[in-house]
Amino acid sequence: MKTSNLKKTENRVPIEEVFKGRVERSKVVEVAGWVLNSRELGKIRFILLRDSTRLIQITAVKGKVNDGVFDLMNKITRESVISVKGKVVDSKQAPGGKEIIPEELVVLNAAEDLPIDIPFNPTDESKTELPKRLDYRFLDFHRKKTQAVFKIQNTIANSFREFFYNKNFIEMQPPGIIGAASEGGTDLFEVKYFEKKAFLAQSPQLYKQMIACSPIEKTFMITPVWRAEKHNTTRHINEIRQMDIEVAFADQFSIMKLLEEVVQHIVKQLLEENKEELNFLGVKLKIPEAVYLPYEEAIKKVSSSNSGKSDDFTPEQERKLCEMNKGDIVFTHSWPVVLKPFYIMPKDEKKDAKISEGFDALYGGMEICSGGQRIHLPELLVERIKAKGLNPKNFKDYIDSFRYGAPPHAGWSIGLERLTQIICGLDNVKEATMFPRDRDRLTP
Repeated sequence: MKTSNLKKTENRVPIEEVFKGRVERSKVVEVAGWVLNSRELGKIRFILLRDSTRLIQITAVKGKVNDGVFDLMNKITRESVISVKGKVVDSKQAPGGKEIIPEELVVLNAAEDLPIDIPFNPTDESKTELPKRLDYRFLDFHRKKTQAVFKIQNTIANSFREFFYNKNFIEMQPPGIIGAASEGGTDLFEVKYFEKKAFLAQSPQLYKQMIACSPIEKTFMITPVWRAEKHNTTRHINEIRQMDIEVAFADQFSIMKLLEEVVQHIVKQLLEENKEELNFLGVKLKIPEAVYLPYEEAIKKVSSSNSGKSDDFTPEQERKLCEMNKGDIVFTHSWPVVLKPFYIMPKDEKKDAKISEGFDALYGGMEICSGGQRIHLPELLVERIKAKGLNPKNFKDYIDSFRYGAPPHAGWSIGLERLTQIICGLDNVKEATMFPRDRDRLTP
């Protein structure tokens, strides 16, 4: 089969233009895209061609089109990229009621045998298992389901930005390489940074606080972070996109309210802008309300243990809390100090307090967010760092940033991929990650 990489396609129109009445009937038009399928019915040959906008049928009748075009239509492999020039005609049998009678057909790049299953019927599940589909992720993007997921994710990210831009927040770009742990612990990826040892950032936490503690006051970001945790679950990956905010003169309750409002805004935008994708995925969304529960009350609702020991919620307990409040956001607030990071403020700014100003948020059966009021008092911060078994010397720059007029402040973080997983009803967060990174995967 002849392949031309020199064919110019600057005159092509998006396929959806053909269906919007912007291309007159019998007018010659040029379209280009990927071959979803081809078939033959007697002396008639068909190609279903799709681009980023939609699908159209190319129909050729032997003797009524150029013989070269007719012969070529029977040789084109699925997912090959072609350019078609021809007349637009009405057809009751064609998808959408219009088709193109080809006058010229050029194969821009012929596809080899497909290594993974791309179902002809978009609603069918791929017969290829997820690990192999991720090996050929560039080809998995040809599936309508995969496209729907990332169109939804695009709206989530755009709506998040829109919401905070409209509230006069400043978008920041935190560093991806850091000199010490942001949140304590050892789950960091070490990198060589010239003659020094450095780490991939596990959080923008320290930097967003520095911004919020300046007269900028309000900041947000969507940024990658890396966690060197050796997990292998359907809800964790090692490189994550976080949607973070940090706000001066705020406590855990005012910051929870912002989370409630932004999730409501995101869902509202999805219902307006992604009806087709939500319907295709079989997702039924409602604009959520918020339920606020103190940690002690929430843990009693889902735990049969009376040990008195403070524990994080298990995945099963998170699901139970969400099932009790179907479709809503469940805030569990005022957590025990022992369960929150060193930078979360103890209640009433007391170093011996047992309760913190920290919270988690659950939605769709999972935790989507953790946050709270931060410690803005240097000496209290030093005490909390020591209490977590960490060395204050490793956080000198961070601690010092609060010595020159730092206000009370609070913030939180949502995982973009996890929120996408929940909204789309996906079994695995990797389905909601364009190019996932886990303990076994560094490619593609």
